[in-house]
Amino acid sequence: MPHGWKIAAMDSQRTTTGPEPAASPPDVENCAHVETPIGAIAVVERDGRIVRLLWHSEAKRRQPQGQSEALDEAVRQLRAYFAGDLKQFDLPLAPKGGDFEHAVQKAMKAIPYGETRTYGDIARELGTYGQPVGQACGANPIPVIIPCHRVLSANGLGGFSGEGGVEMKIRLLKHEGGYPFLL
Repeated sequence: MPHGWKIAAMDSQRTTTGPEPAASPPDVENCAHVETPIGAIAVVERDGRIVRLLWHSEAKRRQPQGQSEALDEAVRQLRAYFAGDLKQFDLPLAPKGGDFEHAVQKAMKAIPYGETRTYGDIARELGTYGQPVGQACGANPIPVIIPCHRVLSANGLGGFSGEGGVEMKIRLLKHEGGYPFLL
């Protein structure tokens, strides 16, 4: 990642110091497609920050447009992740959601590559219940980069809102070696 990028934190502080990344005019969304082992995905950037990742069928409906440093870096990091060369994303993010959703997103980002947590683990960390954590995971607009696939139910896989459902979750977990008994 270019040195000195301003990163949107997913907590009440929101940003760290450093110059803003180069971006398009406000409210213009740029989009780039990435071919991956799990199929085509699209990354959407607005104001120098990644705002969404689109799965296969939705990605195909969205034409690539525009360019930015953040989008180029997201494509590079996604390719490196799927090649097995990247374990943690370091991108400027601006996911939709309120304070609670951002707290869950921050907890998901803290789960190391190849490891998993349960909805209950995150709920205990945040002082809440598992169901709202599951709902926040399901509403994650930037899957893979914010790794909601690493969050499981207490008794199994739990759900997955990405295209392909639980089968896609299994593929991502296998890619990371994060659910060995599935192998």
